[in-house]
Amino acid sequence: MPSHLLSKSFLHLSVLSLCLTVGARIQPATAASLSVVADGLNNVRGLNFAPDGSLYITESGVGGDGRCIPGPSLEGLLSCAGTSGAVTRVKDGKIEQALTGLPSIALRPTGDTGTGPQDIQFDEKGNAYLLIGYAGHPTIRDFGENSPSWGQLYKVDFNSGFLTSIADFGKYELANNADGEETLDVSGEIASNPYAFTIKDNTAYVVDAAANNILSVGLDGSNLKSFVVLPTQTITNPVFPTPAPGQVLPPDAPPPGQIPDVLQIESVPTGVVVGPDGALYVSEFTGFPFPEGKARIFRVGLDGATTVYADGFTQLADLEFDKQGNLYALQYGNSPQWEGVSDASVIQIAPNGARTVLASGNGLESATALTVSPDGAIYIANKGDRASLGQVLRIESKAKVSEPSTIIGALLLSAFGLSSFYKRKRKQIQVV
Repeated sequence: MPSHLLSKSFLHLSVLSLCLTVGARIQPATAASLSVVADGLNNVRGLNFAPDGSLYITESGVGGDGRCIPGPSLEGLLSCAGTSGAVTRVKDGKIEQALTGLPSIALRPTGDTGTGPQDIQFDEKGNAYLLIGYAGHPTIRDFGENSPSWGQLYKVDFNSGFLTSIADFGKYELANNADGEETLDVSGEIASNPYAFTIKDNTAYVVDAAANNILSVGLDGSNLKSFVVLPTQTITNPVFPTPAPGQVLPPDAPPPGQIPDVLQIESVPTGVVVGPDGALYVSEFTGFPFPEGKARIFRVGLDGATTVYADGFTQLADLEFDKQGNLYALQYGNSPQWEGVSDASVIQIAPNGARTVLASGNGLESATALTVSPDGAIYIANKGDRASLGQVLRIESKAKVSEPSTIIGALLLSAFGLSSFYKRKRKQIQVV
């Protein structure tokens, strides 16, 4: 599990009325044309289109030479802070960094598994909002007056580079501990990680992957509160990693021979979107040991009522609706990350519940976000846990091919269109 997906029960490297518990009815898979829109990105994280059709990408950066803390569940490795986070824009075939100098923390010396700028959204007036996360203690403020701080939502003026803080989720979690968990991060402290958000009317809804809740706040900064805490789940016969000689078990992993028959795991929400019915839909990664097939998609009404809309997934990273009401679910990995397999999948869920695998593996791996373009194509943040290797891919559905044997069955993808046009301009941020 990437450090940017921190649950308070576990820090590891690497969320029924109108309920549609979408079953295992799998339509024939669709052959996908997969092309590279941008590459060379650093811990690419969030994606969204502005009203003018520009694609905005959040890069969590590669950390820096600032304060260092122990890398999550990795003995002897450090994550170090810096200001290498950025927001990148793709417009008219050109790629440029629209904002730089944003906070970042990542493993040294590789720069992998970075945390920093997480997600970007636009309101109905076209105003931009940027979420900066932090998978750790919410009181950390390393960067002084001239840089944004961790765990906050900002309103962005790309013309001036000004960022105005709207909400401090870390401070809120420190004061309220929304999910009431007494088991905290590996240092024994409260943890917060605002990871993704969506906007409905004049309210932002933010999922905290550490506190396992959805928070809401007015776009004017008013009425910050915990909207709903997502439910845990109980699994039977959990499977845990078995360490090789000399390897160290990750935190919360029981020693061999002491594996429980029943285990309660946390939700670890990763994505949130407004559905055609006006409700919120939330994806979950699940807590350790990230059991295969146990990740869920929740429907959360505006009264807070929470039901399971679809289940049977593994390590969900994001979700999005298209104009026809199809829901696209993105699996960060098709099997628990500790197995060492990084193949990812995109799964379409039709309004009638039918599922279609649009892409799986074959270059799609460690996928962290998706969005749907105005023309209906799907854009994916690929290799999102790596320095300099991150990509944005575009998928367009083509002719049907034979149905895979499972939902994550092998799917042949067409050749990559390896075109990338880099023209990087930099605008330094200013915090107001």
